[in-house]
Amino acid sequence: MANNSIVQYTPEITEAFKPEVLQVIRQSIAPTATDQEFLLFAHKAASYGLDPFKNEIFFIKYGSTARIQFAAEAYLAKAREQEGFQPPDTQMVHENDEFKVAMNKETKELEVVLHEIGFPRGKIIGAYSIAYREGHRPVTVIMDIEEVDHMFTGQNKDNWKKWTSDMFGKHVQQRALKKQYGLDFGDETIGQGDQEGGVPEYKPERKDITPNQEVIDPPTTKPELSEEEKQIKKIRSEITKKLKVLGVVGKDKVAEYIANNAPNMSENPTLAEYTGLLNIIEMNIDMMEINDGSDELE
Repeated sequence: MANNSIVQYTPEITEAFKPEVLQVIRQSIAPTATDQEFLLFAHKAASYGLDPFKNEIFFIKYGSTARIQFAAEAYLAKAREQEGFQPPDTQMVHENDEFKVAMNKETKELEVVLHEIGFPRGKIIGAYSIAYREGHRPVTVIMDIEEVDHMFTGQNKDNWKKWTSDMFGKHVQQRALKKQYGLDFGDETIGQGDQEGGVPEYKPERKDITPNQEVIDPPTTKPELSEEEKQIKKIRSEITKKLKVLGVVGKDKVAEYIANNAPNMSENPTLAEYTGLLNIIEMNIDMMEINDGSDELE
């Protein structure tokens, strides 16, 4: 559980969040943040009016590098607050669809002039999003599937392969909303030696809680496990599976992940500690699913 020794917050933070809410954010969403990192994270959330509990803004930390990242949902949330907001139209284009795009002679912009579907639709070959706004011309962003090829081989490739429509849709929609509503939060990376942000280098102590294993799965030879031990065995197995989704495989990588994300975990973790670790892993997986449409991956 994170300790909070911040004496004074910025006016924006105190206006946006009650002290007890800040404590929950610190403990559940940014448990590995230093005081200065958390202060910057909370200030960004407050200044932009974003809700960390709604997955609109994230704090991510790997080793000595911290990252404040804005989700695709943040752009949609802020667009809704703008005058003249109208819901965007985001669609996948499949290989068997009838799809045509033409240049508008007046605006000199590409527009979708035909999109008809039939079944079977075939594979996804592209996507487009039209961001509407009352009193403004629609903004259309069209992308070929080849433009996001790197997503299918990157760290979050499993989610892109499994939920291609959702991930691709968020990616292209965010681009359209940014252009239509002039939104650009700008992700911020706080790295080692970043003096401008005033954030000191953070070097967590590595704790190896898996000394004789490649993964977290416990030995299967122990007889007559207690009920709690059975629950721990089950949750450790679930942790191992979900760490693989994050690309964290092998004794050293698992130990490093735990040191960075659950630094207060004991050498002989309790069921509660394992449950807390699983919650952090699931949150990181959610971050990847939501944020793969962000500027960082464009």
